[in-house]
Amino acid sequence: MLLWLQLLLQLPLPSIAEDLTFPPVPPYHSNAMIIVLFGKPGAGKGTQAPLLAKELDVPTLATGDVLRAALRAGTKLGLEAKSYMDRGDLVPDSVILGIVAEELGQPQYAKGVILDGVVRTVPQAEGLDRMLKSMGRKLDAVLAFDIDNEEIVRRLEGRTVCERCQTPYTGRAVGSVCEKCGGALMRRKDDDPEAVRTRLRVYEEQTAPVMDWYQRAGAKIAVVDAVGAVDDITRRALEALRA
Repeated sequence: MLLWLQLLLQLPLPSIAEDLTFPPVPPYHSNAMIIVLFGKPGAGKGTQAPLLAKELDVPTLATGDVLRAALRAGTKLGLEAKSYMDRGDLVPDSVILGIVAEELGQPQYAKGVILDGVVRTVPQAEGLDRMLKSMGRKLDAVLAFDIDNEEIVRRLEGRTVCERCQTPYTGRAVGSVCEKCGGALMRRKDDDPEAVRTRLRVYEEQTAPVMDWYQRAGAKIAVVDAVGAVDDITRRALEALRA
C-alpha cells in the first residue's frame, strides 16, 4: 500500500482548481523559511529533511505522511482522496494541496517548514505558489540535491529494509538479521537497479521541468552536491540556503 501511494504521488496530477481556497494560518515569524526539497529519487531528501529541520528549528512536511494521516483521520479531504484511490484514479492536485494547506494551518508551522515531496510536477508547483499566496506566505527557497544517476543506482542497490519492522539499513546484505527486531532484511522492488533507472527516467520526463518553472518564476534555487558524508551534505545545504 505504501509503495502504491509513493508511485501515485510521483505521477503527473491534474492541475489544481483555480477557485480553490485554503484555511488561514497563524501569524508567523518574520524570519520564517518555507523550503521545498527537490531532487531525484534516492538523492537523499528524506535523509536530509530531519537534519535540516533540526538545524533550522522548523518542522518537516511530507506529502505522503499528511495524505496517510488524512486517510487515517477520515477528514473531509482525506475521504475525498480515498474515493479517488478506491476507484483507481489519481488524486487531484486540488485535494493533495488542500490536505497540505490544512496541515500548514497548524501552529507548529508558524516558524516555517521544509516541504518534502510536495512538488513533483509543474502543476503542483503552480498550485503550491497559489496556495501560499492565498495564505499570505511565500516560498523562500528551492533546495535541489544534485547527484549523478549511476551514483543513485549504486546507493539504492545497497539499501535494505527489515521485512518485519521496516527499519532501513545501508550496506547490509539481503537476508541479514535486523538489529532492532530480528527480522530478515530485504531489498524493496523499487530499489532494484532496473527499477531505479525507470524511476529516474520518469523523473527526467515529469519532474525535472519543475526546475525550469522555478527559474522562470524567479525563485531562489540553492543547488547542493549530494555526494559524500551525510554531515557534509547537511553543511553544504545550510551554506547554500544562507548564501
